[in-house]
Amino acid sequence: MKTHSHGADELCEAGSALYALALTEGRIRSEEAEPAPCLIGLGLLQADAEDTQWLRPTAPTVALPRLLEGIEKDIAHHRHRGTQLATAFESLMALAPRMPTSEGPAAITVLHGLPHIQKTVAQALADSSREMLSIQPGGYRPPEALAQSLADARGVLARGGRMRTLYQHTSRHSLSVFGYHEQLQGDTEVRTLAEVTERLFVFDRVVAFIPANRDRSVALEIRLPTLVEYLATTFECLWSLATPMYPHSAQLPSDNDGITTRQQAIAHLLVDGLTDSEIAIRLGMNVRTCRAHIAKIAATLDSHSRAQLGYLIGRSGMLRQNH
Repeated sequence: MKTHSHGADELCEAGSALYALALTEGRIRSEEAEPAPCLIGLGLLQADAEDTQWLRPTAPTVALPRLLEGIEKDIAHHRHRGTQLATAFESLMALAPRMPTSEGPAAITVLHGLPHIQKTVAQALADSSREMLSIQPGGYRPPEALAQSLADARGVLARGGRMRTLYQHTSRHSLSVFGYHEQLQGDTEVRTLAEVTERLFVFDRVVAFIPANRDRSVALEIRLPTLVEYLATTFECLWSLATPMYPHSAQLPSDNDGITTRQQAIAHLLVDGLTDSEIAIRLGMNVRTCRAHIAKIAATLDSHSRAQLGYLIGRSGMLRQNH
């Protein structure tokens, strides 16, 4: 009989047949079991105490629980090892997002914490040399936030780069925004819209950054070329619709009834059912200013209730105005 090549902890077909024979006959000769060492290894055959040339079978009711117990111990051992590995890697996982693969930086990296996000964005800005595209929602940017990026932005412009920024219309009243761009003294342009997307940075069309949660404490660093190009194209579409603000400012258009572009944007959101607070957030203004504009729209259309105002806005043709 040919010897089977398998470990002593496996029960092959030949070993199963020999074990069945031993159970039937009560014993088999030792040489008969040589081709199937699994029988000895699993404790299914044991030497006959009276004659060592013979092997007697272990009862299946004894052998099976013993084998299962060994398997359960192995499972418990592997689970313990798995727990130890998970514990050891827990602290290391936090380092993984910033570690490049052998093929280069990750396509999409999750950045946690505002200081870490700011540092990563600043490094990307410092590394760029051709173009910076950014969208800055909200009507006000703190002077300290503008001053923090001034040096790096100047570096891009000094290297021959171009800088284009989209703000909301409310930024036209911010002296700090004007002062910031005046200090750059390079190829920098600013335009505004009534409503823009969430914050966006695109550098050299190689890397982009977008927020990943509402409070911007988590961000995504994107280096996937198709996605970066998509975000840059989105910027270009918004840019073409926006009104120049710097270095040459254009007046925001208004219709014949004296409704401003900002009020047209508010009208759109009113009809969509947004509350005063939601409209203020979307358009980057405080609630008091928002309500003042709503009152102006209501007075212009001679509306006496919120429900009537929505109807009159729709009938007036205001929603067909470009904003």
